[in-house]
Amino acid sequence: MTTLKEASAVSATAVNLSAPVIAPPNKKQTAKKNSRHQKKKLALRDQLWGKLSEELLWERNSHDGYTTIPRTLPIMFQIMDDLADKGRPISSTYFTLWARVFDESYIEIKSCDDLAFESGFSGQRAVSTWKQRMKKLVELGFIDAKSGGTNEFSYVLIFNPYNVIKKFNELSEVQEGKYNALFARALDVGAGDLT
Repeated sequence: MTTLKEASAVSATAVNLSAPVIAPPNKKQTAKKNSRHQKKKLALRDQLWGKLSEELLWERNSHDGYTTIPRTLPIMFQIMDDLADKGRPISSTYFTLWARVFDESYIEIKSCDDLAFESGFSGQRAVSTWKQRMKKLVELGFIDAKSGGTNEFSYVLIFNPYNVIKKFNELSEVQEGKYNALFARALDVGAGDLT
């Protein structure tokens, strides 16, 4: 299996230096395009619902407490749950981790009880059920975890889920229809992780 470092080295040597280089659009061009798109979307929203008070809506640029997620996450969740043990979905546990992560791609877990609750588990076995799901996420390679004190999941690193799903697809362990849907949606939103 080729490592990421080896693949980068191969692709770097395969570049045709005589080919013209097309510069990516600059920030001004991108902002202008996004502004036109946003104006069209807002005009349609106003047509459908009338002028709305901004207080009724969640606006990520003016509210705190949000995170960035891949637009393909709903399809990824289906694939993750298919990869997990039957009847033991892992997507809610994964999403709880994602909702707490920042750009460093890792989180520090101080309370397993809180994460078990946020993942949808309750009762006496909530934490043990959550830990089982966490172990499965580690086993499948979506996350890695390090212990700290008595908690085996004190520090959690979240890997790029596209890479993990791509690996399982190469092993023919992902339903073809779902992978194709993920691939198409990724292209639709401009994510090149699967290409």
